[in-house]
Amino acid sequence: MRKTFRIKKPTEFQIVFNKHRSVANKYFIVYQLDKQEQKHFRLGISVSKKIGKAHDRVWVKRRIRQSMLELKPQISQEIDILVIARPAVAKQSQQFIKEQMIHVLKLAHILKVEN
Repeated sequence: MRKTFRIKKPTEFQIVFNKHRSVANKYFIVYQLDKQEQKHFRLGISVSKKIGKAHDRVWVKRRIRQSMLELKPQISQEIDILVIARPAVAKQSQQFIKEQMIHVLKLAHILKVEN
């Protein structure tokens, strides 16, 4: 996922936290902020030290990023999304993480439902 699709600055994270709508399941918390002027969605990922050591946290971030990349055509483009991984997601497979991301994004009405 290109860097233009990422939320990196702490101030940008804070804006989404302060003016957000959030949805959660057992594995992820998703915050969203609508931005009408954006051409594409932006993604911020937060993985706490409760998940594990640095290589475990990077592993989870990569799996989340890959899941979002695969779901990109189905995601609304005028939105900022923050994904916070909960400790239960550690050591899960890529397929499981993607299924849980689909679940939480549908709860948040971010993912366009296919018929």
